Amino acid sequence: MSTREQRFAVILNPSKNGATKLQTQFSAAVKDAGFEEPGFFETTVDDPGRQMTLDAIEAGYTVIVAAGGDGTVREVAEVLAQRETPEGEEPLQMAILPLGTGNLLARNLEINVDDLRESISGAVHGEARAIDAVRIDLERPSGEIDEHVFLVMGGVGIDAEVMDDTRDDLKKKVGPLAYVEAGFRKIQGSNVPISFKVGDGNWEKRNVRSVIFANCGKLQGGFDFVPNAKVDDGLMDLVVMTPRSPVDWARIFVKTVVRVKRRIPVIEYFQGEQFSLRSVEPILAQLDGDPVGEVMGIRARILPNSLNVRVADAPRWPGALGNVFRR
Repeated sequence: MSTREQRFAVILNPSKNGATKLQTQFSAAVKDAGFEEPGFFETTVDDPGRQMTLDAIEAGYTVIVAAGGDGTVREVAEVLAQRETPEGEEPLQMAILPLGTGNLLARNLEINVDDLRESISGAVHGEARAIDAVRIDLERPSGEIDEHVFLVMGGVGIDAEVMDDTRDDLKKKVGPLAYVEAGFRKIQGSNVPISFKVGDGNWEKRNVRSVIFANCGKLQGGFDFVPNAKVDDGLMDLVVMTPRSPVDWARIFVKTVVRVKRRIPVIEYFQGEQFSLRSVEPILAQLDGDPVGEVMGIRARILPNSLNVRVADAPRWPGALGNVFRR
């Protein structure tokens, strides 16, 4: 994308801490780089970013910057990932300025979530990286189908219950530790009978406490929950957890945190381009950390290389030192 063609639109969640400072710093960075003044489109409670993204595209902006939490990022990506690029045009690019608690996609793309100036520099000067997204259809208890896109993880069970019950006031005070508090309160919940299948394979039955659909696997604190999940490999990873006791949860902890390679029966991993799930009763779901209500079924499929996200250039090391670091 040439310098002349770069027009920046910021889809901004104004409720986030630092939103005002971000506007000032981003406008200055764009001006210093020689580009035209960026456009700012503020999200609302009723619309966390979808219409704003459509308006920015209609206005001719070529780099759509999601400035907010994981919800804002997902709303912008949902529009861009499913947009067909008109013939003769270059694909639109996306950038991320993380202002949320989780900032999960930013962490997986190694965008600095603790340094606003660095993330702004990456958005203005970075190179576009092609990544996958996941299209997911949620079957509601009413039978209606809701279509969405997620970027990091979707899931049903305890993870959705935790996201749904995490206290907003506690998130503001202690950040990601608020999820831990909710997790302890939800860990004693009941397993739910479900069926799932990979691609066109056979249906398999399990009594689950959680099922995770992962496009990439890194969470807060650098914890890589699904280490085989890569954001650009054209595949999804499915994690099926069936613990029935505190001992089983301890085994899952050892498996995922300590990285014990031995297989254990209460956590299973699958990989594919498409997954389907059915539940015998309504079960809570979440997408990229946002609770999305109860579902009876899910169909998820990978959208390979559907997003072009700007990330900071790799460090340039001088002379022979650079050759050492590149090895």
